[in-house]
Amino acid sequence: MWPALIIIAVIVLLGLFLVGIYNGMVRARNRVDEAWSGIDVQLKRRHDLIPNLVETVKGYATHEREVFEAVTQARAAAMGAQTPAQSAAAEGALTGALGRLFAVAEAYPQLRATENFQQLQGELTNTEDQISGARRIYNGNVQDYNTKIQTFPAAVFAGMFGFAKREFFEIDSPGDRDVPNVSFGAPTAAPPPVHTPPQDSGLGSGGGPGPGV
Repeated sequence: MWPALIIIAVIVLLGLFLVGIYNGMVRARNRVDEAWSGIDVQLKRRHDLIPNLVETVKGYATHEREVFEAVTQARAAAMGAQTPAQSAAAEGALTGALGRLFAVAEAYPQLRATENFQQLQGELTNTEDQISGARRIYNGNVQDYNTKIQTFPAAVFAGMFGFAKREFFEIDSPGDRDVPNVSFGAPTAAPPPVHTPPQDSGLGSGGGPGPGV
């Protein structure tokens, strides 16, 4: 009887052990999914702001068709991204296109002074800040999840239970997620040139010609 009870106890303990490992991996995966949803909300907000921004600039610079098309195409690519890695690459391209759009806006002081443009720019800046914060949270959760499923004993059962490594939301350079830094102020005047007096080349200390002249 005792051997049977011992076997049953071992099976129960092993079952509880596996349940604990499984639940831990599920919780870690759910935190990753929840963190990604926070990024996704802010990315959608960013995408929703861009058409209004393009239309606002277009009202003052109708001839910049190539820039407007580049922004529109980059936005469409970003909205169609399926994975964090694809999304990061597409959002980086979109940021580059927005940089060109803001460069166009810099040439139109009246546009920069409008309330609509300033409001859109402020909302876009705030959205980028929210994305940056959400990205840090997401990448931290991905790090914890990946570590959990790759370390013993969870690593033994992760593949069996369908837990796969998750992608980080990374970009090529830290500034790619920032709003393009476009200065709308007056250009800073360059400092006056410094004139260096000519060196003494053969003149005596009294200012007269040197020997042999």
